[in-house]
Amino acid sequence: MPERRVLLCEDEESLILTLRDRLQSEGYDTSVAREGEIALETATKKSFDCILLDISLPKKNGFDVCRDLRQRGVQTPILMLTARGQVIDRVLGLKLGADDYLTKPFEMAELLARIEALLRRARTLVASSADAYAFGNIEVDFRRAEVKKDGAEIELSGLELKLLRYFVEHRSAVLTRDELLEKVWGYDATPVTRTVDVHIASLRQKLETNPARPEFFLTVHGMGYKFVG
Repeated sequence: MPERRVLLCEDEESLILTLRDRLQSEGYDTSVAREGEIALETATKKSFDCILLDISLPKKNGFDVCRDLRQRGVQTPILMLTARGQVIDRVLGLKLGADDYLTKPFEMAELLARIEALLRRARTLVASSADAYAFGNIEVDFRRAEVKKDGAEIELSGLELKLLRYFVEHRSAVLTRDELLEKVWGYDATPVTRTVDVHIASLRQKLETNPARPEFFLTVHGMGYKFVG
């Protein structure tokens, strides 16, 4: 099973040390963001399986980070952490797009259980739509390795199909070239970043109505690519 990636957005140093050590011991690759603006930027640029988001972050609070992530199309499960216990705060967090809410102080076992529940839910959603997907005038059956455009079959290479599937599974997230090289090409390959650009250009040529003005495979300048199908 691949290592699961968690972004811990927290500014309390003692809690950071405790949570990071325990999460890593449980097999989670854990990154830390100590400020709201950094949390937003990191969660937008990189792909995570779960975000632990403290409400009381400096520079930008957790409510604003959550709202902005959802507005940018990032659908990573968010578990909000806070010392506040009022019902109105819980309701606000959920309305802004958080998936769950945990009030400090909390037991580590409960936090881990909540994370696992979010990951199970996310896997179920991906699995339910992983074999077949449609966007625009495109229909994809990944199990049969078939792609149709306006009902006519389109020939994709195995690598193009793998790249398309990764985009679909991470739709609306900004994906860097390095991440695509790692996740799609694999560690044993050593292509240059130009390889990613060439393959995405090929997907555009085959699947976009107007490859010069793509609707689905978008370039995010200075960051990478985003699929919005």
